[in-house]
Amino acid sequence: MSPTAQSRHGRSGASGPPTVERGGQGPAVVALGGGHGLSATLSALRLMTDRITAVVTVADDGGSSGRLRAELDVLPPGDLRMALAALCDDSDWGRTWSDVLQHRFSTDGPLDQHALGNLLIVTLWELLDDPVAGLDWVGRLLGARGRVLPMTEVPLLIEADVERPDGRRETVRGQSAVARTADRITHVRLDPAEPAACPHAVAAIDAADWVVLGPGSWYTSVMPHLLVPELRAALLRSSGGIVVTLNLSPEEGGETAGMRAEEYLDVLYDHAPELRVRAVVADPRAVEDVGRLADRCEALGSRLLLRQVGRSDGSARHDPLRLAAAFRDVVDDVLGDVPRHRR
Repeated sequence: MSPTAQSRHGRSGASGPPTVERGGQGPAVVALGGGHGLSATLSALRLMTDRITAVVTVADDGGSSGRLRAELDVLPPGDLRMALAALCDDSDWGRTWSDVLQHRFSTDGPLDQHALGNLLIVTLWELLDDPVAGLDWVGRLLGARGRVLPMTEVPLLIEADVERPDGRRETVRGQSAVARTADRITHVRLDPAEPAACPHAVAAIDAADWVVLGPGSWYTSVMPHLLVPELRAALLRSSGGIVVTLNLSPEEGGETAGMRAEEYLDVLYDHAPELRVRAVVADPRAVEDVGRLADRCEALGSRLLLRQVGRSDGSARHDPLRLAAAFRDVVDDVLGDVPRHRR
């Protein structure tokens, strides 16, 4: 930490920002993922509770995040920024700061396509020398309804074993490369292989009334949480109900191209066979064979809730109001025996 930062913030940034782990209304919910999928979940959850913790993947190596990661040796801030923006409320203050955070520069210079929120987050990390404290400061500035945490405090690399159409097997390295691959992914792993989890993230899962996995890029945003040993252990011992939200469509020309709805669950259990999922939320328009998905959920001990959670314009995007209604059905119909600290 620089001398200037030391003089402003004392020993470390951790003691600087007022806490965002304040009391609030509603159940304590942890959402795991990254990118647009996690943003959709958070936009729905903030309509139900303000006791939200987002645990975000930190493996992005493309775009503005990749450039900042390479130049400054920091966590990629992009998915963390998107999660913070999604937790802004619908007041003038919240909407304005969400727009500020998401604003991208368009220039011929070195700032081109950098998101202002990425620069703000990295600035606070440099001043405070503490990634969690920096995110807490941004959350307080925005009035975010919840907390955003990295799943680890070190940047990660994702590797995927893929099978080509001709049967050849290869390894693809890097989140952006894995996300673009149209070849069948057989396994994913992290480098470093067993990174330490962010302790705040583990504590949040241990205290959660329920936990949400998905939607999102399945191999590069959802699965990585199960590959961090301490996060995986916390999920396996969690007394809260684990809920999986399936995607609205496969990613054409990308990592989940051609995947059927039930195959998302197969991938999940291939990597974490001990995981107990209480409920699966799926839009019937995105399910090729409802009977097959229902049978798979029953075999896994999960309750399937078919709900229209997509936007009415037909795009492959979740509608926050519809998704929030589906989550309420999960809580009322499936998780009734899960203790909730506050309803």
